[in-house]
This record gives sequence, C-alpha cells and structure tokens, in this order.
Amino acid sequence: MANNTKARTTAIPHGLTRDQLLEMYRLVRLTRSLEERLELLFKQSKVIGGLFRSLGQEGESVASAYALRRRSDGIGDMLSPLIRNLGSMLTIGAKPVEVVKQYMAKGDSLARGKELNIHITDFSRGFIGQISPLGDLIPVMAGVALTFKQRGEDRVAMVYIGDGATSTGAFHEGVNFAAVQKLPLVVIVENNRWAYSTPSKFMTAAKSFVDKAPGYGMAGEQVDGNDMLAVYGASQRAVERARAGGGATLIEVMTYRRKGHAQHDAQTYVDPAEIEHWASTNDPIDRYVKSLLDNGWATAQELTGIGEQIDRELDEAVAEAEKSPLPEPEEALTDVYADGPVNAPWTRHEPADPTRA
Repeated sequence: MANNTKARTTAIPHGLTRDQLLEMYRLVRLTRSLEERLELLFKQSKVIGGLFRSLGQEGESVASAYALRRRSDGIGDMLSPLIRNLGSMLTIGAKPVEVVKQYMAKGDSLARGKELNIHITDFSRGFIGQISPLGDLIPVMAGVALTFKQRGEDRVAMVYIGDGATSTGAFHEGVNFAAVQKLPLVVIVENNRWAYSTPSKFMTAAKSFVDKAPGYGMAGEQVDGNDMLAVYGASQRAVERARAGGGATLIEVMTYRRKGHAQHDAQTYVDPAEIEHWASTNDPIDRYVKSLLDNGWATAQELTGIGEQIDRELDEAVAEAEKSPLPEPEEALTDVYADGPVNAPWTRHEPADPTRA
C-alpha cells in the first residue's frame, strides 16, 4: 500500500474511465502524427491539392467528438468536420490509411480521387464530408438533426464552424432553424483567432461568439479549447441536453491556429512570438499529457508505448497508400449525379440515406 501514489486516488472527471483517457490520448497523438506524415508527403509532392494542419487545436476536435455515440456503440450519432477537424473524424471512426489515400487522390480512397483532403463521407460510421462554401454545413446538419427528431431517434448531430464562417448567412439560418425547432444539434465554434489572415476581432462586434447563443434562444457555453477534459465536459453536457430534448447548443472553443490557413500560407501576418507563446505554454497535447501523469491516470511508459504503436500504424498506412493505384478515367463520372449517367456500367453506388445508415 505504501507504493500507492496520490495520483492513483485522484478522481477522473466527467464519468470517464482510465481506458477512455488513454484512448483520447491515442486519438489526439494520432491526429498530430498523421498530419506530420502528410506534411512530409506534401513536401515530396505526393499530396494532390492543399494540406491543412490543425496544429495547436487537435485537442478540441478529439475531445468534442469523443462525447458522441459511435457506431460501435449501436446506432451512432453524426458529425461533419471542417478542414482542421481531422481529429473528430478519427474519433468517430475514420482510419489513417483512408486519410492518406484521400490526400494522395488514390483510386481506392473514399472519394476515389474526386475530392481533396478530408472532404470524405461514410454515413455508416457517422461522418459527412465538409462543404467548401463555409457555413453551409450548419443548415445541412440541422436537417440531419431534424430527421432524428422527426423519427424519434435517440441520436445527435455535431457540426464544426470557424470564427470567420460565423459571418455567413448560412450560419445564421442554420443555427436559427435549429434553435426554433429545438433540434439535437451541437455547434462547435472554433475561435482560433484567425479566419485565413483576418483576425477574429473583425468577424464580430460581440464580446465573444458564445454571446450569440442567447440571441437565438439556445444554450451556449465557452470553454478553453486546449483543455481536452474541459472540452469533453462541455460537449458531453451539450450532447446529453440534445438527447433529452433540450435542443441545440453552441459551444465556443477558445484555441489557436499555429500554422497558416494551409501549407502554402507562410503566416507572415502573425507575430512569430505569438505563435511561440502558444506552442510553449498552451499546447493541447502537452497539457493533456501533464494532466494524465500528474494525476496518475497514465504512466510515461504507457504513453510511449501508444506513440510507438501509432508510428507503426502510420508506417503501414503510408506504405499501403503509396502502393494504391490512381483512379481510372471512368471514375470521373461515378457518384457525381444521384443516379449516375444513363447506362454507365461503372456506376456502382446507390443513393444513400445518411440518416438511416
């Protein structure tokens, strides 16, 4: 008994278990390591199109999505990410090899070479690919949440939006509709301080984005986006509220984008000292690791082992993706129209109903 440490008796918050804490660590570490691999592939000209990093805000993507019910738990919830929410997709069920193949535009990727980065969809696992006209995902996911309510299904929809995209009309229309209809929708507003090169202070005259929630008549909460346990707690409360019929919630996660808008953006409009400050004092993974170790919820050896397993998994994913073929020319016409072109033998997918997957 003398070997028991104070940390071993520290209570784990939000009803989480130790195994779940370790799983969250694996997911956030996987997110960062996968993006680092993708950056190397980009520099080798093996990535088709742009590369978008979520460096500095991986924690909020993983922790928010972790509050959802995944397909493996039965009938699953649904989410729709933006370009910096790779972590949410991995959490809900996307596989690293699928992401690598997608970025390399391989013929056996989920989009089979038609789309970029994480514009990918798998209704059966609960993720719907992003839409480039920012803000449009809010009404789309409000519609998905509406079907859950109409069918009496115990399901929740979650959607991510950047601080800049809250200025769009689609954001207003979708959030207002979700609030009026009391839909089971959780809206994650990522305040990462920048909308491309425009600081968030030019996006709204409100003191904060969460201040918009009362205007819509919906619940709102602001949370430290680099504190994974705090983000999980806020997301869990919003998901539980939605499941109980309490309607939509807007969560503003306060975080920081430590890379440019995309890999091509040198971020010259940001003071390098500001980026270094966030990297050295407020990195979400560093903070989470410290919490795990200080409270005795994990050992350094366990975390090292998880990292080594992730490195092996990514080695295999990249190797498989590099061997995969590029798409055949005929693939350009598949899954473009709802029923495909008439008499096209290569059209092999029936229209899918995302809410019944």
